[in-house]
Amino acid sequence: MRYYFLLFITSFSFSQQYISVDFKSVFGKIAINQAEKSISGDVNYEFIINSPTDSITLDAQKMTFSNLKINNLEVNYKNSGKKLILFQGFILGKNTLSFHYEAQPKQTLYFVGNQENSQIWTQGQGKYTSHWFPSFDDTNEKLIFNLDIIFDKNFQVLSNGILANKVVNSNTITWQYRMKNPMSSYLLALVIGKYNQLKSVSKSGIPMELYYESDDEVKAKSTYYKSKEIFDFLEKEIGIRYPWEVYKQIPVRDFLYAGMENTSATIFSRDFVIDEIGFNDRNYLNVNAHELAHQWFGDFITAKNGNHHWLQEGFATYFALLAEKEILGDDYFNYKLYQNAQQIKTASKTDTIPILSDKASSLTYYQKGAWALHILRTKIGEKAFRKATKQYLKKYAFQNVDTDDFLSEVQKVSGFDLVSYRKKWLESPFFESDEANEILAKNDFIKIMNQIQKCKGKSFAEKKDFFEQVMISSVFYPAKEALLFQVEKVPFEEKRILINLALNTNDIYVRQAVAKTMSEIPDEFKASYFSLLNDESYITREIVLATIWSKFPDEQKDVLDKTKAWIGFNDKNLRILWLTLALQTKEYETGSKVNFYDELLGYASAKNESSVRQNAIESILYSNQNDKNILTDLVNALTSHKWQFSKFAREQIRLLLKNQAHRNYFENVFEKFSIFEQQQLRKLLEDK
Repeated sequence: MRYYFLLFITSFSFSQQYISVDFKSVFGKIAINQAEKSISGDVNYEFIINSPTDSITLDAQKMTFSNLKINNLEVNYKNSGKKLILFQGFILGKNTLSFHYEAQPKQTLYFVGNQENSQIWTQGQGKYTSHWFPSFDDTNEKLIFNLDIIFDKNFQVLSNGILANKVVNSNTITWQYRMKNPMSSYLLALVIGKYNQLKSVSKSGIPMELYYESDDEVKAKSTYYKSKEIFDFLEKEIGIRYPWEVYKQIPVRDFLYAGMENTSATIFSRDFVIDEIGFNDRNYLNVNAHELAHQWFGDFITAKNGNHHWLQEGFATYFALLAEKEILGDDYFNYKLYQNAQQIKTASKTDTIPILSDKASSLTYYQKGAWALHILRTKIGEKAFRKATKQYLKKYAFQNVDTDDFLSEVQKVSGFDLVSYRKKWLESPFFESDEANEILAKNDFIKIMNQIQKCKGKSFAEKKDFFEQVMISSVFYPAKEALLFQVEKVPFEEKRILINLALNTNDIYVRQAVAKTMSEIPDEFKASYFSLLNDESYITREIVLATIWSKFPDEQKDVLDKTKAWIGFNDKNLRILWLTLALQTKEYETGSKVNFYDELLGYASAKNESSVRQNAIESILYSNQNDKNILTDLVNALTSHKWQFSKFAREQIRLLLKNQAHRNYFENVFEKFSIFEQQQLRKLLEDK
């Protein structure tokens, strides 16, 4: 009973610990055991006791500790399995804490691939770093992190800060990373893999290290397109020099999200590593700018709690849009705001939680937060907005902030009615569409978008001339896309001129809209439609290849011959589609059918990234719902650390289990699966 009481008191008081206890710095010398998927290390903290306290806690998930000392003396401690609790040995003023720890994290430290092809990386967003490094889930506890990381010398190790030194041993290298300024624990990062890098230097002299895998060398320049320009723009626009000594960007396989703004070291999904064609469909520009903006908004200054999370995500989203505006133009900027406004307006019917809440949705924090800033910037003027932002960052450098801290700086530089603004944009669950539309309508492109929107209820004859005028104009391409989607169900004979005008724009995105909206392909339009196969877009090519194969049986062999070398994105969308179609095409390379199938089945295995595996599994199940060869890979997918992929696998197996034959199969081979796979499969088998 006494122990539980101690835990209650500790839990109650920990959110205020940073007031009485100030952790200044930590040095960790850690080693990672890849075979056991474990981590261990020796850790040394320096901290100051500002006022008397009964206990001090560190967050430590399922860790074991030994040789624990405070001020060089061994002391008793409690390990709850979630927290390391210290209650003796510390004094007012300066103190030291040292210990050895070991852990086998179930999350946050991820082991991807195997042997020479492996990667290890962390994702500590929010409060999860304590699964691999004993630290602080409370973002208000900021300290200087320094790490020595020991690992196999055949791999590269990346972490926060400057690489001060590398100590080469017989089979390992100790990578010594050092930082000068404090940060919250969730921003601590680690990546281990095999990388090359592009090097650049910002206008202000900051080294930029842009990493890529050796297989992706031809994609490096298109992936990191305009990275230096984004960096230089944000420094100038924000008005505060980049607050760290180096900036790294590191793609990893099977990352959980698009990117993560770890201090001085952004980790992002390899799905954004693209070649020149892929760039047209899915590029890294926005993620690049968003995560870099976080180096100021989130890393340099950090929200005190979830109620003020928009100070990180809203700012990063908005400043990323400003950076894209610099590169892609004013129409692009307004179009993104227009899209966001439409999305927020639609969601607001059910999404009724305002920005200033720790329960708000991502859409609210990110897109509505960005809109709140755009409204403010428009109302008080760009000059005043920049001044307020600069003063806000300067005043609270390396500290934690809330919304009033920002608004007070706005108040100092403007006479704007912040009471009304706060109520409408930050405290209300509603989206002020009229105010947003009033600002957007000042842009000529948005005026045309609004005109197209008003044509929805009209017959094609009524809007035909206007649509054709738009199509031959120089207006930004989304307007032309929008009108094509509006006439999707209009018979081809009526819209023939409009479709031909669309193709003649030679705009990749307008032509792609034609591919997406043409459900029927008249013979007279066949050659024009087939020309879309040559467009510099993997999405367009995928749509057109599937459509030609489906609607023109006599062309199947010819189109397969022409597209045989296609691969597509990292998820191999074109190659997997091609294999699927080749297998279903009678008398096409009959001697190679087995090889085609084996290649397709191989893409579903655990040696590939989840995006490739999911594409392959979907294709095989689409072709043959009774293909038992894929079921083992589907069960293995249940154990993926990537929740999106494991969710997909659960949904597929639930559908299959409705068929008694599939249920019998899973039950008969149950013992062949690993213990973890059995645990996941059992839940589905027992789910009625």
